[in-house]
Amino acid sequence: MAQKLTKKVAPKVKPITKPKAVIIAAKKPKKYIQAIGRRRSATAKARVFEGKEEIMINDKPISTYWGRPGLAALYLRPFIVTDTLGKYTATVKVVGSGVIGQIGAFVHAVSRALAEVSPEVFRKPLRDANLLTRDPRMKETRKVGQSGKARKKKQSPKR
Repeated sequence: MAQKLTKKVAPKVKPITKPKAVIIAAKKPKKYIQAIGRRRSATAKARVFEGKEEIMINDKPISTYWGRPGLAALYLRPFIVTDTLGKYTATVKVVGSGVIGQIGAFVHAVSRALAEVSPEVFRKPLRDANLLTRDPRMKETRKVGQSGKARKKKQSPKR
């Protein structure tokens, strides 16, 4: 049994080339003011910039995050009161609570940040509109020995 001799051919290898230098236009870090706002069990961390971009909530545009009609009057209130609707924008991270609680936390955080931007100009109108005050109303905790809710009593048997 004779074996066939074959010539082994090495696979062609492309020569290694260095990647071309790519010039990346570095974004200049924007200056911002950061503030935290709370309402019920919601917490909002807001960064306020100068600019005309759309306000972003949890990396989504504000119009899609809170898309229900009528809510714009609530969340744009700090900008309307200070007359800065097209001058400042914000990026906000909001966690906890429901829609109204999150909007309250958003308004509180943005109002605090705007008050830091220019205290002598913005603080008085924000204070007069009661936007810098933390709303202390929270959910009442349930009591031991009662059924389910905070003030609900157990049903008494008929006598």
